[in-house]
Amino acid sequence: MTRTVSRDWVVRRRLAVQRLSSAPLPHAADAVRLLTCVQSQDAPLAAHSLAMRSRTTSYAGVLDAQSAGGWVRTHILRPTWHHVAPEDLRWIQSLTGAKVEASAASRQRQLGVTPEVRERGIELLRTLLVDGRSMTRRELGPAFAAAGLPGPGEAMAHQLIVAEVRSVICSGPPRGAEHTYALVDGLVAPAASDSWSRARAAVELTHRFYAGHGPASERDLQRWSGLTLSEIRSATAELTTSPSLLASHPLEQVSCQDETLWFDPSVTSRTTREHTAYLLSTFDEAALTYPRTGFLRRNQQADRTRLVSEAGGGIVVVGAHDVGTFNRKLEQRRAIVTVRPDVDLTPAERDGIAEAAELLASFHERTLELVFG
Repeated sequence: MTRTVSRDWVVRRRLAVQRLSSAPLPHAADAVRLLTCVQSQDAPLAAHSLAMRSRTTSYAGVLDAQSAGGWVRTHILRPTWHHVAPEDLRWIQSLTGAKVEASAASRQRQLGVTPEVRERGIELLRTLLVDGRSMTRRELGPAFAAAGLPGPGEAMAHQLIVAEVRSVICSGPPRGAEHTYALVDGLVAPAASDSWSRARAAVELTHRFYAGHGPASERDLQRWSGLTLSEIRSATAELTTSPSLLASHPLEQVSCQDETLWFDPSVTSRTTREHTAYLLSTFDEAALTYPRTGFLRRNQQADRTRLVSEAGGGIVVVGAHDVGTFNRKLEQRRAIVTVRPDVDLTPAERDGIAEAAELLASFHERTLELVFG
């Protein structure tokens, strides 16, 4: 019989599993591997998400870890940016890339990105990025235009995404905070996982998701991965009944709000450094992944659509509840963090938010200016 648990139990376990309230991981790259793919279109706040889960404490430190090959940044799983470990790149792209590419087909036709254009763009990238060269999008634009291909703008962006999901290119070494592109074959060594069958890869991705994001539902995994429910259910069944497929223990399940949630019981889930408050990017894996059983909002009526979608912002979590939004603006010497609560806060809750904001400012090596709006 499936055990019924509270939403509070689920949320607190996730905070510990994702190392937000348990012992930090040694390196930012370890956080990428735990979560498998880390959504990262807001690159500075995605870097802060890794720092909150590890002993890497500064933006410069995170960029250094990426430059050293700890992970790459590319379009994977869905048509948006993610961090992913190099050894996981090819097998995940092989499993999910075709669906990502197909999802953009209609828009590509509107932009004139035909199959011929896509193939020519890929060959041009192989030429431009040969011998370990990396280039920014700004540098690639004129080269595409000179070759008679759509240059700077959305059309070229779609050509780059196609090359990414086919494992032709991924991020090269960052130039400061500027993104570059490089050939996958020049950065990522071949691995046995490159030749996994689709079924084998689906089982691996399913386990990795539940291990790094659980407790989570099959529909949470579907939204995150793009796999079909049929593939997910088949993989989940294998992982529940065949512990030999796992490093340690079969998946377990609980019920919360009439939804079945799965998790790996062997993953660290003990709270050892509980914080009063967290400032989580809109795209943080703990904030974005669970539409039905995520952080409970104290004020369900507050309209925050515009605020949450702003660049450099996200949600404020206090006591495992979503209590408002924040936005971070960086100046030369200070980080201005503006918090917009949806509810009245106690002095202790405000102090917890101030501590979380101080950690964010320190991450960017700036003095904090905290504003409650």
